[in-house]
Amino acid sequence: MDEIRYKPIGIIHSPFKELKGTPIQPAGARGINGTVEIFPEYGEGLRDIEGFSHIILLYHFHLSKGSKLVARPYMDKEEHGIFAMGGPSRPNPIGISAVCLLKVEENMLRIQDVDIVDGTPLLDIKPYVREFDAREVEKVGWLEKNVHKLSASRDNGRFTR
Repeated sequence: MDEIRYKPIGIIHSPFKELKGTPIQPAGARGINGTVEIFPEYGEGLRDIEGFSHIILLYHFHLSKGSKLVARPYMDKEEHGIFAMGGPSRPNPIGISAVCLLKVEENMLRIQDVDIVDGTPLLDIKPYVREFDAREVEKVGWLEKNVHKLSASRDNGRFTR
């Protein structure tokens, strides 16, 4: 298979200047504000985005230090397969966060519930639509005994280069 390449369409800005101390999910980052700077050549693609209260950001984990197929996640003491968790050290270091869209100012999006390190390259934006994106979940795997830890969980720096 041919190599796949992506070009950033913008930069995500947040109060988190390093991985250590960054919330590990948007649900653990409630009320934290940030911005998304869209490069001018992609600005026209923002047309009508202000009609959505939430958006999905797809981004490159640019500070990830290589990939591991098995690792110990933040909220557990056991190792799990990388595809059973959302950690950044993965074969394709792509992150995803559903955030609240507060305001659109030309090529700048004001967002809330940001769990992303400042300066992270943005790959894509999609609107979040509950009827399309939310599902009733029956099982959450190993996280069932740990999901209550989310609001207090922060990156401890171990995935940094």
